[in-house]
Amino acid sequence: MNVSRRAILLGVLGVGSIASLVASRVWKDDTKATLFAEFEAAQTPVTRPQFSPDDVADLPDPIQRYLKHVLDDGQPYVQSARLHQTGEFRLGDADSPWKPLEATQRYSVEPPGFVWDARIELFPFVPVHVVDAFVRGCGTLRAKLFSVVTVANAEPSPELDEGELHRYLAEMVWFPTAFLPGQHVEWDPVDERAARATIEFEGTSVSAVFHVDENDEITRVTADRWYETDDGGYEKHPWTGYFEEYHDVDGLLVPQSGVVEWNLPDETVPYWRATIDELSYEFAELD
Repeated sequence: MNVSRRAILLGVLGVGSIASLVASRVWKDDTKATLFAEFEAAQTPVTRPQFSPDDVADLPDPIQRYLKHVLDDGQPYVQSARLHQTGEFRLGDADSPWKPLEATQRYSVEPPGFVWDARIELFPFVPVHVVDAFVRGCGTLRAKLFSVVTVANAEPSPELDEGELHRYLAEMVWFPTAFLPGQHVEWDPVDERAARATIEFEGTSVSAVFHVDENDEITRVTADRWYETDDGGYEKHPWTGYFEEYHDVDGLLVPQSGVVEWNLPDETVPYWRATIDELSYEFAELD
């Protein structure tokens, strides 16, 4: 959610002046319902073979080791996933306080897409509801204070599309069959512990480097991503995600917690940290 933090922060600065509007207004915006409907309609039922270790023979060595570690022989391919996360979100710089976060997220593999539906408590009893999504190749970001007053509504742009597809790529560790050949991702070797993944969809292409530890688990992902500047423009900065506590969910080894951060020239700013406390899958039909 790299383009959202600044917009939300600026929007909530006026909370005192708009709070009186809340009691007299009803949220008529159907953005969330529309996005979920489009997300469902876009999904394409597919058939896939079961995973075999032979499937990854042509991939870079660290990714071969990772996929053989997190997938059992015969593992069905994931078609869609749903998770619930609880944690904290930071708006602003590295000295800003963390705010409680709760969110649900849905992913599809064919086509690549997700919808993140989050509640961030800015102050006691002052929530902002955020919808962040990549649906039909387009990025979306909207945030509403009390589910009523719009405080962020990102304009459509190539930068927004890239940012959301970057997010999708990094989060594929929660449905790792999407990394397999034939699943939109191409791999290039980096070194004995890392490989670069590139995903392209509907004219948008992004890459990230996945780092594999001595346990053959992806514990870090790095990328250059678009960051919103003070003047409302964009510039690219390094970004890092960390993954921990791998555990088994329906035969897949996936991380249970994570942290993401911006690596800016003057400071490192962690801005999301959470635990995945629920995760479920729908699997593709077998060939």
